[in-house]
Amino acid sequence: MYTLPKIERFNQNVVSKYAIYNSVFITLPFDTIGNTGVLLPLFSEVCESGFKNNWSPKQIVDFFAEKYLDNADEDKKIDLLFRFIQYVERQIVLFDAIEDAAFPIVNNLEGRGSLRDIKEKSEAKDKRHELISFLETFSVRTVLTAHPTQFYPGSVLGIITDLTEAIRQNNLIEIEQLLAQLGKTPFIKKQKPSPFDEAVSLVWYLENVFYKTIGEMMQYLQKNIFQEEAMVNPIINLGFWPGGDRDGNPFVTPEITEKVANRLRTSILKCYYFDIRTLKRKLTFNEVDTIIATIEYKLYRSVFYSQGELFITLEELVNDLNLVKETIINEHQSLYLDEINLLLQKINQFGFHFATLDIRQNSRVHNQVFQDIVSLLKREKEVYFPEDFESLPEEQKMDVLGSLHFDLTPHFFENEMTRSTLDTIKLMREIQEQNGEKGCNRYIISNNESALNVMEVFALFRLLAWENPSVDIIPLFESVDDLQKAREVMELLYQNESYRDHLKQRKDKQTVMLGFSDGTKDGGYLMANWSIYKAKEMITEVSRKYGIKVVFFDGRGGPPARGGGKTHNFYASLGSSIENEEIQITVQGQTISSNFGTPDSCRYNLENLLSAGVANGVFNKDENNLSAAEKAIIDKLAVMGHQKYLDFKNHPKFIPYLEQMSTLKYYAKTNIGSRPSKRNTSDALSFEELRAIPFVGAWSHLKQNVPGFFGVGTALKHFETTHQWEQVQQLYANSLFFKTLLENSMMSLAKSFFPLTAYMKDDPEFGAFWQIIYDEFLETKRLLLKIAGHTELMQNYPDGKSSIAMRERIVLPLLTIQQYAFAQINELKKQPELDANKVAVYEKLVIRSLFGNTNASRNSA
Repeated sequence: MYTLPKIERFNQNVVSKYAIYNSVFITLPFDTIGNTGVLLPLFSEVCESGFKNNWSPKQIVDFFAEKYLDNADEDKKIDLLFRFIQYVERQIVLFDAIEDAAFPIVNNLEGRGSLRDIKEKSEAKDKRHELISFLETFSVRTVLTAHPTQFYPGSVLGIITDLTEAIRQNNLIEIEQLLAQLGKTPFIKKQKPSPFDEAVSLVWYLENVFYKTIGEMMQYLQKNIFQEEAMVNPIINLGFWPGGDRDGNPFVTPEITEKVANRLRTSILKCYYFDIRTLKRKLTFNEVDTIIATIEYKLYRSVFYSQGELFITLEELVNDLNLVKETIINEHQSLYLDEINLLLQKINQFGFHFATLDIRQNSRVHNQVFQDIVSLLKREKEVYFPEDFESLPEEQKMDVLGSLHFDLTPHFFENEMTRSTLDTIKLMREIQEQNGEKGCNRYIISNNESALNVMEVFALFRLLAWENPSVDIIPLFESVDDLQKAREVMELLYQNESYRDHLKQRKDKQTVMLGFSDGTKDGGYLMANWSIYKAKEMITEVSRKYGIKVVFFDGRGGPPARGGGKTHNFYASLGSSIENEEIQITVQGQTISSNFGTPDSCRYNLENLLSAGVANGVFNKDENNLSAAEKAIIDKLAVMGHQKYLDFKNHPKFIPYLEQMSTLKYYAKTNIGSRPSKRNTSDALSFEELRAIPFVGAWSHLKQNVPGFFGVGTALKHFETTHQWEQVQQLYANSLFFKTLLENSMMSLAKSFFPLTAYMKDDPEFGAFWQIIYDEFLETKRLLLKIAGHTELMQNYPDGKSSIAMRERIVLPLLTIQQYAFAQINELKKQPELDANKVAVYEKLVIRSLFGNTNASRNSA
């Protein structure tokens, strides 16, 4: 029997099931919802037909109230809208669960991009030994961040997990019970989570998804590619930011960092403990049983009865299990050997750290800390420090810092930020002693603008009596200007003798982080992506010149505007001019739950990332290199797109539009994350201080998705009007990088819906500005369809397109309600006397609809 096409599998297992289970859901008797289940489908129909007839959200809501509500006043209307929001939020959860349950049916887990695919290709091309050699040094690192783009509380995430399993088993009784539970479970967090709360939420994914999935992946590689030979290189690594990301988050203190590190260690020991308990039931043979029982006892005490004390070391654990393995092979016919190997593989992967806790802080904070320290050094007589340090050239400052020897440990600083920064660095050493070096061995400098920024941090470690820190110091280049200067910065670092000695200690490896989010916010979609590509080429070239292996760590968000989308295609498309030692990416918010939230989706996406690296490093080594002529075309497109975006960003209505017509200012009022929505505390909105997540999210809620396409249409149009279209058409056909770049932009367009805000074109203040956005949208859509040879957006991804369409249909009532509330707020603000109570009610409607809108998109920010 032939396998059905992917879109048919999607329709059968997602679309049809949603129709069935949603019909059950809307008929359930919820105490506080009344006849909402009957009215919501009618409201959805009015929304769809209303937008087709060019009605405004206010016209739609008013028409619905007049037709279906019996003489309802504004209060009753608002009450119903709140109930609609509650209902739609739960419909989104239902759809998430159905899609998760169908994942292994809709997606071929053994097909293209899988470990099996890698194995079979290596055999077909006679490249098994080359593949093994590559995998001995290559790795993938997914770094979980706590950025606020996930709105589900833990209780709801638990329901999604149970509902997914019930749907997979077609257990109708349990499904109905879980849907009833869903209807009564609050979706709103009453208080903002602390950084530790955020960490605990993400540790759930480590324990319940990543631990099992990565272990099984490594076992497959060991058995089928390494053919039972020992695998030393932990190919899949995990990173962790909650509790370590101090940039702009005053709530991340050294105490929180220590608490999170302890939780990570306890969590991985707990996973080992449960595996050992399972093994104990199987390994009931002489000699072996007593060793296993002793391990179980020591792990139990370390997890459940210790105040940070360990009753077994990592070395002990490995040695004891290897003794068990040897005994089983020699005396017990290798019985349960696979299970022992699997546990040893997990221990090789996760150690006692589970995930590396990264520390991140802004270079501006380090500057302030260093001013404090310089003042102290100038007062001290024990150490020479130049009085004219501030006026020295950058290279001389770096030399001074590189040769500085002084112990700050006994000194006290009045400034709290200085104290906490130094305490965090001291803590990194303590975490390494408890959790192993990988427990906390990366320090990221955000907003890195110079080589001096790196040397300041390097000096901080040495000034705290850590002469040879076992830490990777990672500059993060974010703005377009900083990306363009990155090569020069890295060369200055490589030329500094003391920093070069540090890199020798770190096996001649330097990690460099590149920020997609702020790059797009700063320079637009084309320029940001192209600047990062060029920065990677230039940093690779200068690193190779100095004998350094550079590793690129990409700060990616969920949507294409923040480096998301078809991520694995980007990595598969990089040629030999960009170092391919590792793939490192941030994963955050909705992207964690949607791409890595179940064992199936986690395995699929990790294998795709690994496969992309293998394709680029083994199978297609030199096939993806761009020619000078192709680079010149992309360069021209990027420059033209950048100018269009800069003109747009500098428009006098740009900031007012975001402030008054979008959800931007409401992000700060949601209890979704511990980090503030902007870096400063002033009331005035500054573009520079605005964080990328609320910026991109605000455009997403308007269904305009500007950061994911603006400037693309203008750039392509130039080639069309100057009769050079064939050049970009050929580039699209030949370059996977360029094709992926444009396909991801198509995804941004597919998630846009301009009828929602079409009423704004008549606004006396913002009408012309709205038209600028819409015109660029139409031009970008026309030319992307032309270059792809399609009649519809995402035509070559029918299941993805169908999923987006389903989600957009479910969420349309929320979008309508949100825009209706905005219209009412703006009307109230025009009145001679402001009714603050009514404004507060409508603002609550905006905030409540924001939750569901974001969750439905799965990668909106």
